[in-house]
Amino acid sequence: MIRLIGAGGKPGQETAELDTFWTVPNIITVVRFLGVPLFVMFIVQREYAAAVITLVLLGSTDWIDGCIARRFSQVSSVGKWLDPVADRTALIVVAVTFVVDGVAPAWLVWAIVIPDAILIINVLILFGGRLRLPVSNIGKIRTALLLVGSPLLLLQRVEGFDQLWLEITANVLLILGCIGHVIAFYGYFTASHRVYRLERTA
Repeated sequence: MIRLIGAGGKPGQETAELDTFWTVPNIITVVRFLGVPLFVMFIVQREYAAAVITLVLLGSTDWIDGCIARRFSQVSSVGKWLDPVADRTALIVVAVTFVVDGVAPAWLVWAIVIPDAILIINVLILFGGRLRLPVSNIGKIRTALLLVGSPLLLLQRVEGFDQLWLEITANVLLILGCIGHVIAFYGYFTASHRVYRLERTA
C-alpha cells in the first residue's frame, strides 16, 4: 500500500520524481478541486459562514499537499502540473463568484483572468501547451495572499463580523496579491520566451 501511494521516503533523502497519480498530495489536490463547486453552492445559497470555512479549507490544502509532498518524498510528475491547475482554477472561480455576488469589485477578476489568459495563449502558440515551468516564490506568495484575503473579505457577510478593520485588511491583502499576480505573470512570460529561444537555438 505504501508503495502504491508513493509514500515511504525519508526526510532529506533524494528520491526520483514519482510517475504514479496515486500519491497523498495528489488526492488532496483532487479534494481541493471538489471543494470549489461546494464553495460556489454555499455562496448561491447565502450560507456565508459555511462558504468562509470551505474557502479556508481550500487554502489550507494548498499548503498541506505541498508540505506532504516534500516531507515524505511524494513529489510526482502529475502533481507538478495538477497542483498549479487546482490553484489557478480555485482563484479564478472564487474571484468570479465574489464579483457576481457583489463581495468584491470587478478589478479582482480582471487582474487575475487577463494575465492567465495571456499566459495560456502564449504557451499554446510557442509550445502547443506542453511547457511546464516551476512555481516561482512570488507565485507562491501571491497565492497565499489571495487565499488569505478572500475569506477575510467574505467574513464580513457573516453576521457579527461586519468590521471595518476586516474590510481594510482583506482589501490590502487582495491588492498585494493581485500585484504579485502581475509580477508572477511577467516572470512566467519572460521565462517561457527564454526557454523558447533556447530550444530554437538548440
